[in-house]
Amino acid sequence: MTFLSPSLSLIAAAIAVPALIILYFLKLKRRQVEVSSTLLWKKAIQDLQANAPFQRLRNNILLILQLIALIAALLALAQPELRRGPASGQRHVIVIDRSASMKATDGDPDAKDTARTRFDQAKARALELVETLREPGLLDASGDEAMLVVFDTTAQRVLNFTANKQELKGAINALTPTDATTRFAPAFATARAFAQPVAVEGRGIVTPGGGAAIHLFSDGRLPDLADLAPTADDRLIYYPVGNPKSWNVGIVGLRAERGLDDPNSLSIFISLQNSDTRPRTVDVQLAADGRVVAVREVSVPAARVETEPQAVNSQRLPGLAGVVFTLDRPDGGVLTLQLRHPNAQDDPAGRDVLATDDFGYLVVPPARRLAVALVTSGNLFLRKALEAQTLAKLDVYTPEQAATLFTDGRPTQPYDVYVLDSWLPNVASSEPNIGPTTAPTSSPSAASGPGLPAARVLAFNVAPPGRIGVVDKGPGEPTVVLKWERDHPSLRGLNLDALAVAPSRRIELPDRGSARVLAEGISGPLIVECSDPSRRALVVTFDLLNSGNWMLDLSFFLYVSQGLRAVADAGSDAGSLQAAPGGDVELILPPTATDARVALPDGSRTPLLVAPDGRAVFGPAVSAGVYTFSWLGPQGASDVLVEGRTRRAISVNLADSFESDLATAPPEAISASLLGASSGQDALATRALWPWLVMLAIAVLLLEWYVYNRKVTI
Repeated sequence: MTFLSPSLSLIAAAIAVPALIILYFLKLKRRQVEVSSTLLWKKAIQDLQANAPFQRLRNNILLILQLIALIAALLALAQPELRRGPASGQRHVIVIDRSASMKATDGDPDAKDTARTRFDQAKARALELVETLREPGLLDASGDEAMLVVFDTTAQRVLNFTANKQELKGAINALTPTDATTRFAPAFATARAFAQPVAVEGRGIVTPGGGAAIHLFSDGRLPDLADLAPTADDRLIYYPVGNPKSWNVGIVGLRAERGLDDPNSLSIFISLQNSDTRPRTVDVQLAADGRVVAVREVSVPAARVETEPQAVNSQRLPGLAGVVFTLDRPDGGVLTLQLRHPNAQDDPAGRDVLATDDFGYLVVPPARRLAVALVTSGNLFLRKALEAQTLAKLDVYTPEQAATLFTDGRPTQPYDVYVLDSWLPNVASSEPNIGPTTAPTSSPSAASGPGLPAARVLAFNVAPPGRIGVVDKGPGEPTVVLKWERDHPSLRGLNLDALAVAPSRRIELPDRGSARVLAEGISGPLIVECSDPSRRALVVTFDLLNSGNWMLDLSFFLYVSQGLRAVADAGSDAGSLQAAPGGDVELILPPTATDARVALPDGSRTPLLVAPDGRAVFGPAVSAGVYTFSWLGPQGASDVLVEGRTRRAISVNLADSFESDLATAPPEAISASLLGASSGQDALATRALWPWLVMLAIAVLLLEWYVYNRKVTI
């Protein structure tokens, strides 16, 4: 049993109980009366004895009944409760999951309210926990305190420790879910900072604020749970929400590619996932700029349930399927994909409970044939790979002839992409890629050495210096590719196992540089992406003649083809046209852009700050959909001009297989990974006793009234 306000009850008892008993000790002041018979003296003497002070109380039924009623009222004032699993500790960290899976509409345990989400259920249970906290009293000023943390991809501390229940309730009610994926590690680290004991010099082991229990309200869809490092001091109470039997069919992958031989041919690839234990059939609808252009029926296999010998629970492996749309579309635009469930209302097995992954968005640039300039000393394989592309123009230059292509590192010819083989032009000292600490000079025409030109470049066997380049340390060891970025547009679908470099070069990235490693070997990066507001380049740091048979392999041809498109269509002026929910959307605008703003998927607009180098960041993008950035200024290849403003659309999609699998994790799965975890399934099951005590007090008072009137009558 727990008393929510014991101090108030004790103060009232210290006043009321003695006052009631004193009433029975008081001596009545009586009026003198002369009587004519001595027979009445006996009664008078008995009255005097009964009202004599400090005399032992007689067995008085009225006093007993009044004491019972008073004690019941005082106990009701203390607000006693019975808890099956009381929350331990005086401080509590309330951690609420607000990721995309918490938008699933199976938050009503009775399945009556089909609009109630898991997030609604989590907030309701968190409010129940707040109600059970002990409030500060006159004798106990501490009471219970709680702080509030929410998380999706990142963690946010919403409210510091407070004993104010109304403040806690207001903060919880104000929370909203997002379309972001889940990462529990940041939230767990934030909660542990306030929950674990720490060592303080001169004070020994102390706990900030007296320690805390961590209360996790989530569906348990925590992909990084195995990466946590719990200790014996961690006390985590897990409150599962949602229905473990809920199912969902969602889009978990999508991309668009133009044909290598025909850029007008646009292919859209969609991956679907089914977490139901029975096969599902859905209609996939494709719309271009708001107009439906195709509908395809797709059957998605059922999920398989596997139980490992040592597992604490069975594992559900979702069924996968895919569909491809092919359009003849030279224009760019926004593609919208939507899943529709035929006969969903008549399905006896329930409904798809998550709508977020029923939609997908793609922004595709317009088709174009590239004009390419090749600078080489005679690499036949590279030339043939370029001639096999569908290009508008391919001009070949020797290094001696290429000097006319650039002036101080800036193009003098209108080529879309420059392919540089073992050669770099001289660039002016004012260019930011010359020397990591070299300050710009007042003479932009002063050439200071080879570097990346202010253009879109596909380079081979070079090591451009500077902040956006690399540092060449000389010859390196023979190597194969140890790892590569498989999702990068230039390397998507490539198998680089056939690439062996002998010898390689020892390449390092400069301090505070912006280069990004795409493929790495023993001695360092083999393929690097370099970019800034005026240039974008994919750099192969080794000599193609030392790459074994790679130039004869299909992966080399695909790298050249995809690399051309990557630097041309997603160049420094176009930026990435896709982003993940929960993160920041970063893009590079023209340096002269002004009055930049962004339109969110819900129709609201907000100003956008642009750095002097053209970089702009908006975030976090918590909702899936299309974000439209606009500004006054020049436009790039993927931008459009509407009503005098340049616009660029960027799509944000959930597209996460783990988040779309809605199987609520049981408490055993959480406790198997976190040693101190326990189930909070019944922790909030409390029964308030004060109403019963109030009823008892009223009943006893009625009985006392009856006895009193009965005695007077007699």
